[in-house]
Amino acid sequence: MLFDSHLHLIDRDSLDYPWLADVEALNRDNTFENYSRDAARLGIGGCLHMEVDVAESDIQKETDMRAGLVGRPDSLMRGVISSCRPEENGFAAFLEHNRQNPAVKGFRRVLHVVPDEVSTTALFRDNINRLKNTGLTFDICVLARQLGLAKQLVDHCPDVTFVLDHCGVPDIASGRFEDWRDSISELARRPNVFAKISGIVAYADPGSWALADIRPYFEHTAEAFGPERIVWGSDIPVCNLGGGMATWVAATQALTAGWSIPERDGLYSANARKLWQI
Repeated sequence: MLFDSHLHLIDRDSLDYPWLADVEALNRDNTFENYSRDAARLGIGGCLHMEVDVAESDIQKETDMRAGLVGRPDSLMRGVISSCRPEENGFAAFLEHNRQNPAVKGFRRVLHVVPDEVSTTALFRDNINRLKNTGLTFDICVLARQLGLAKQLVDHCPDVTFVLDHCGVPDIASGRFEDWRDSISELARRPNVFAKISGIVAYADPGSWALADIRPYFEHTAEAFGPERIVWGSDIPVCNLGGGMATWVAATQALTAGWSIPERDGLYSANARKLWQI
């Protein structure tokens, strides 16, 4: 069974998603009911909700709505990764409030939608450092060109547990590999960083990609971080840009066919359950 550490639910009637207007392919609802149906068919036995960069005024509302799914009978939802604004002075109070909710497992600030300097300020770094000794993680969502910024943030917060989303968003469609590979290897030397192998089919050529195109990125991430620091995620509905969740599950199974049972179990489920204490 797979544990999905990266599910995005979209409910445009309840929450405001300013960025969706510019991404027509994703500008539609993604309900928990539809996801649960598809997950049951694909062997997904649990999931975390990943924040969807809602309007700042809706951040707490989104967190509370998705956390409410955890307690439902037969729900696959096991927790939420909340949005946040570490660049603002109100982060400390926001963190303290959400620490009271056991469904909140971590936080994320999408960094490729803000100026590069945002994550380099003392306030941002000091606020991320507040996560140490809390059991809460911080997801790093950057483009491949920003992996150096990710390294700087990690080095300033050595006692915080980080999760790198989407293998660092490699540009698979263009075939660029060497610079990304070297940056991933460097980041993986930091023992407090995990890698999320999540939905990377979205970064391949949607009309022509084959397993051989994504294999180098998948395998290098796994090798660099090792079998105990990788977790799996669907990144649905973003992975629909590269063929959909069923295609990504099938690709994952094909790419791990030669792995040992403990290695597959770690990526598929065990590492995530241990990391987020599920």
